[in-house]
Amino acid sequence: MLETAKRQLPSPTDLHSARDVLGRLKGRLTHSVRGRDDVTDLLLVALMADGHVLLEDFPGSGKTTLAKALGESIVPAQGETTLHSFRRVQFTPDLLPSDITGVSIFEPKSAQFHFQPGPLFAYVVLADEINRTSPKVQAAMLESMAEKQVTADNVTYPLDDLFFVIATQNPRDQVGTYPLPVAQLDRFLFKIVMVHIDREAELEVLTSYKDRRSAPPTQFAAVTRDEVLGARYAIDQQVHLAPSVHTCLVDIAATIRSSPKVAQGVSTRSLVLTLPALQAAALMNGRDYVIGEDIEWLAPHIFRHRIELAPGVDDADAVIKECLREPLETLNRSSLNR
Repeated sequence: MLETAKRQLPSPTDLHSARDVLGRLKGRLTHSVRGRDDVTDLLLVALMADGHVLLEDFPGSGKTTLAKALGESIVPAQGETTLHSFRRVQFTPDLLPSDITGVSIFEPKSAQFHFQPGPLFAYVVLADEINRTSPKVQAAMLESMAEKQVTADNVTYPLDDLFFVIATQNPRDQVGTYPLPVAQLDRFLFKIVMVHIDREAELEVLTSYKDRRSAPPTQFAAVTRDEVLGARYAIDQQVHLAPSVHTCLVDIAATIRSSPKVAQGVSTRSLVLTLPALQAAALMNGRDYVIGEDIEWLAPHIFRHRIELAPGVDDADAVIKECLREPLETLNRSSLNR
């Protein structure tokens, strides 16, 4: 099983193929989950940007269905040793690091220990209620998210290049939880705050219940692991990032850090992680270049969990929107002058 985790260069592809991959994935997710198009688009941007996502949601909001639909939409290439497409881990206070990383098992016949991989060895992993587990398990998750590897019995095992974490936490039920460390929060590309879907979407969920249990339409065929990695590479190489976008991001970070409403600003790492996300967002919107609208769309989801607000301030999104205004105006003016 571990052979598929070896680092490989993605197969060459172009933006047309990358758009096809995105379209098929989006079609499959939309078939399975209704009323969550905004969350679906952000998940796909994060997948293409090689990031991870933290969902703040209520029970029964469709997160497991969404994560499972994404996992089942990605299949191994023909002839590959298979990893699990999707694994769900319910985090609890008594969970141990070995429960998610894997454990070495002694086999009497060979008189040797053999590593039995845990649920982290999958393409898509749903970490349900991640803040309910102990700091030791969270540290193991941090290693997997930051380095795409796990360590068990002093041996390091690589995870697959596609490894993608969707973690959830309940915003209201905080009894018996362990707040996520700042270092781990910073490893999530997005924090998506989910709200209840509107009336029309909720009616559609009920009326389409039986249809959604069937397979997705044939035009939305599953994608292979190599197709996803190839799409990532094409987006990285072929979606243009102007120097003015870099300047805009640095100015946004400086504005956030100097705001009297912010006690602690965003990290440089967050700006680096933003770049591939902006490229994926541009392609999602039908362009091969990044513009200010991409920054405006993604910034709240990228920065809201990375800033600490000053006492008496409780609306992170409003603060971020205020700090975006001037840098985005400068970026838009520079774009018009070219």
